[in-house]
Amino acid sequence: MNYQQWLQQAEQQLKKTAEYDPYLNPKADANLLLQAVTKRSKSAIFAFGEMSLTDQELELLKPLLMRRVQGEPMAYILGEKEFWSLPLAVSTATLIPRPDTERLVEIALEEANKRLDSGKKLRILDLGTGTGAIALALASELQERAEIIGVDKQPEAVELAENNRQKLAFSNVNFLQSDWFDSLKNQSFDLIVSNPPYIDENDENLSQGDVRFEPLTALVAGQNGIADLQKIIENAPLYLNKNGVLLLEHGWKQAEQVRNLFKQNQWDNPETVQDYGGNDRVTKAVWTK
Repeated sequence: MNYQQWLQQAEQQLKKTAEYDPYLNPKADANLLLQAVTKRSKSAIFAFGEMSLTDQELELLKPLLMRRVQGEPMAYILGEKEFWSLPLAVSTATLIPRPDTERLVEIALEEANKRLDSGKKLRILDLGTGTGAIALALASELQERAEIIGVDKQPEAVELAENNRQKLAFSNVNFLQSDWFDSLKNQSFDLIVSNPPYIDENDENLSQGDVRFEPLTALVAGQNGIADLQKIIENAPLYLNKNGVLLLEHGWKQAEQVRNLFKQNQWDNPETVQDYGGNDRVTKAVWTK
């Protein structure tokens, strides 16, 4: 069987799944699987469509294609996902980095740049770091002008984030195991960022698409999805320098609740920013006390 024939066959199998799973892109997914196994680029596969697959390549492709037919996310199948143009290893112990979270990085960079004029090195905390995506994206942009710490409760996530850091060779970011702020006694930061769990345990979207395969501990929070957001808002002032900023990603229907939590806890100027799809996605506030 050659490249072209395998792609046609795989695309037909994936189309059957795509009828009830809109997250599948049969043609693109089949091509990515073939690229991963043959170690050839998309253009090379197109140019050499008549090239025959080896028996070994066919055997490797079978289970990968079946996993995708069953709906497993491409990021988990390939073990990698790009975020902020950085290639990041991913695993089922962490969420898959999403483009919407790049909006959080953009806003954090805007706030960081406002504070760089003082000449001192910024200290930034990423709560619930997962793959390290947010912390590493900030590290790539700020370089030695910032010292960044990413924390996660799950040791597997911390290990994965550290592996990503080493692969990217960033020296301005460190990862620690911590249940939110528990391991950060006597530390203070200029910016705190977080994409915490914020989905209600009864949300019907938990049974659809990629989230079916992602860890519930990184998705679901109590109090209809608001519990972790509230905990961070209540405790962050103990770890922020004066005029420090907290930036939180949240669900598109939670913006008003999050702003109210900021106000109830004496934060100044809570403001919500939309994601690329026009949905309320990130709320930030300043601690001036």
